[in-house]
Amino acid sequence: MENRNFQMDTQWNVIHYPEKPTGFGILIIGDERHFVDESKCFWTQNEGKLAIINDLKKAGYTIFSSNLYGRNWGSENAIELAQKLYQHVIRNEILNHQIHILAEGMGALVAVRLIEKMKGCIRSVILLNPILSLKHHLEQEKEHKFFYKKLMRELTAAHNMDQKRIESIIFSMEDFVNMEFDCPVKIIHVLTGGKSYTQSKLYQKIIKSPEINPTFILPEKKPLLGKIFIKFLSSNETVL
Repeated sequence: MENRNFQMDTQWNVIHYPEKPTGFGILIIGDERHFVDESKCFWTQNEGKLAIINDLKKAGYTIFSSNLYGRNWGSENAIELAQKLYQHVIRNEILNHQIHILAEGMGALVAVRLIEKMKGCIRSVILLNPILSLKHHLEQEKEHKFFYKKLMRELTAAHNMDQKRIESIIFSMEDFVNMEFDCPVKIIHVLTGGKSYTQSKLYQKIIKSPEINPTFILPEKKPLLGKIFIKFLSSNETVL
């Protein structure tokens, strides 16, 4: 069996099985375009992401992911469901209880909260082109009225709040993001376009941890992402 799709709390989830499992699991938390349905998911439909999945499976990783209510923007519902998915997978699969997390874009908002809530259960975390601060993300999008309105609609739906309240909460957040965790965290940013450059400057401004130095790679190096991920993940597997 290559993969298994199943529902939990109305949301579809998927587990991808390697041919030769090593006993280590990876939870993938996707970006805005991410989805999981009854037969497929974004990471197997997208050519670049599928290459990463295949590299990780060849290295023996069991990979699992959830639809997480679509564009959840770090909502409590998404965080709770990710925890339930972890518990389900650990109960039903033969895996080390300490998992890796691979989160992209908006998925970093869920990942950071999971690190806080699941102490002792997370082995390492990779954040790919992460959105770490909703406050700074909103400030960036304010320049683009159409995208700002769209983002506000998604935020109000995800967090079940009206626009005024959610804007008030987000804009009163700290400028810094505390990234001092009890597990290793690696940030990898693929430099594509001006927005990526702005985001890379933001990391310097908002990351409150001397131990985290983002790695920047050029777009032509994207095919190497799977190998880069595996090198980092395996370096954190010496202690079972």
